[in-house]
Amino acid sequence: MKFADIGQQLRAYRMESGMRAEEIAARLGVSRAALYRYEKGEVIKLETIRRLAELLKVSPLSLLGIGIEYFARPAAFQERLRGLEEQADQVLLAGGAFCWQITGEALEGALAEAWTQAVPAGPDRTVAISLIEQALGALTARKRLYIQKRPSVIAVLSESAIVTFLNEGVAGGLTIPEASRSRAREAAAIECEAMAVIMETVPIGLQLGLATGIQPSAPFMVLRGRERAHVVTSPIPADAPPSAVAGVAGITAAEEAVSVHQRVAEAMWRDCRKGAEAAARLRQLVREARG
Repeated sequence: MKFADIGQQLRAYRMESGMRAEEIAARLGVSRAALYRYEKGEVIKLETIRRLAELLKVSPLSLLGIGIEYFARPAAFQERLRGLEEQADQVLLAGGAFCWQITGEALEGALAEAWTQAVPAGPDRTVAISLIEQALGALTARKRLYIQKRPSVIAVLSESAIVTFLNEGVAGGLTIPEASRSRAREAAAIECEAMAVIMETVPIGLQLGLATGIQPSAPFMVLRGRERAHVVTSPIPADAPPSAVAGVAGITAAEEAVSVHQRVAEAMWRDCRKGAEAAARLRQLVREARG
C-alpha cells in the first residue's frame, strides 16, 4: 500500500462527504491532528481504513485506490485531480473548452468574480465565500504543479464546447450582473486567443487540437505516471461552482479502461484540426462570438 496515495484519497473523500475533519476524527476516536497525519501519508491500519470507509460511505477498495472512485462535489474532485496530476508525467484531455492548467490570469480572475457575484446575501454567504476560496486554492495549486512538473499535455478540445464557452463566458449558467458576465465572456475570448497561439507555435510538451464534425460524446482524461495510469470520466469542469452538484466524475486505474480511453483519444487526435488550421478556426469562432 502507498500511504501517500491513500492520504490523498482520504482528503478528497472527506471533502466529498461534506463532514468536518473534527466530526470524522471524533467518530473515529482519534484526534483531528491524527486524521490530518493520515491525509499526509502516515501509516494507517487496515481496520482504520475500513472504519473510515464506513464513515465516508465509500468502499474500502476506493480508499485503497482499487475499483472506481466517484465524486459529485466540485471542490473534492479538484482536490483529487490535483493529487493525480502530482504523479502524472503525461496528461491526455479529450473534450471540453479549455485545459485548466495552462489558462491565464484573466480567466482565473473572471471565474473568481463570477463565483463571488453569484452568492446571494444572507447568513450563509460567509460559508459560501470560504468554499470559493478553498476551491480557487485547489485550482491555483493545479496550475503551480503544472509549472513545476511540466508534464506532457495533449488536449483535443471540442468546437461545440468552445462556442458555448465564448457565448456564455467562464462559469456559464450562473446568474450574475451583466458587467461580470461581459468580463466572463471577454476572459473566454482572451483564453481562446492564447490557445490559438499555442496551436501555432506548439511549445515543447504542449499540443492542442480542435475536434470538429462529430464531437466527443463526453469529456475524459487519461493521466499517466511512471507506475500507474488513471482515467477520469465525465470530469467536473474547473469553472463549476464549488457548491454545485450537477454531475458525477469517475476515476479508475483499471487497465482495460485506460487502454480503451487512450485508444479513442489517440484516434481523436489523429483526426482533429491542428497547427495553423486549428488556430485560424479558433480565431474565427472568437470573431463570430464578438460579433
